[in-house]
Amino acid sequence: MLGNPILRKIAACTGTANLFGSMGMALEIVFLIRVLRIRPAGTGLLIAVASLGGVAGGMLAGRLSRRIGSARIIWYSMLVLGFPQLLIPLAAPGWRVAAFVVGMAFFSFSAVVYNVAQVSYRQAICPPRLLGRMNAAIRWVVWGTIPLGALLGGALGTLAGVRATLWIAYAGSWAAGWWVFFSPLRRQRDLEDHGAPGGGVPGQGGRELPGGAGPQLGD
Repeated sequence: MLGNPILRKIAACTGTANLFGSMGMALEIVFLIRVLRIRPAGTGLLIAVASLGGVAGGMLAGRLSRRIGSARIIWYSMLVLGFPQLLIPLAAPGWRVAAFVVGMAFFSFSAVVYNVAQVSYRQAICPPRLLGRMNAAIRWVVWGTIPLGALLGGALGTLAGVRATLWIAYAGSWAAGWWVFFSPLRRQRDLEDHGAPGGGVPGQGGRELPGGAGPQLGD
């Protein structure tokens, strides 16, 4: 994972997105009830509607990958499809609560599309004998940031305020996509640009292994 430039950037992107995304999710209910003054039933309804973005992401991930490119979609899903998540901190009582729903829907949508794309990429380019170790190493990194983000979100929410912390959280979650943008993925459209997957890893006699988040990223 650390020796491969694309796997390293994917792990950094996913871990960063999970860190900041967990900060936001820790304050989601507090924001809706205490800041936006939504009743408990309304809070559940808003979250349920917003979560449909994740369902849509699962349904459209394959189609988007074919249209945009199986490699390009990894950074595109974070930086372009995930940009509307910055609407979340703009939500306010009244009709402007729609900003929360739209922003959270795109947050879920982009996270699912990213997950499908980057996990598919990882498994396609990794030799079968290394899949278990590669996935375990990446999960240890990217899931390890989730509890840290939740703790940080609670602490910052207390010290700096809920809305200010949400700005930090979702701006950081979106900016995580720059990890994979500034990687060899930026110059590729499809996975096939790397050639056939699985031919060995550095130091084992084969060719060098090529390239290779509410919602939690990095399944």
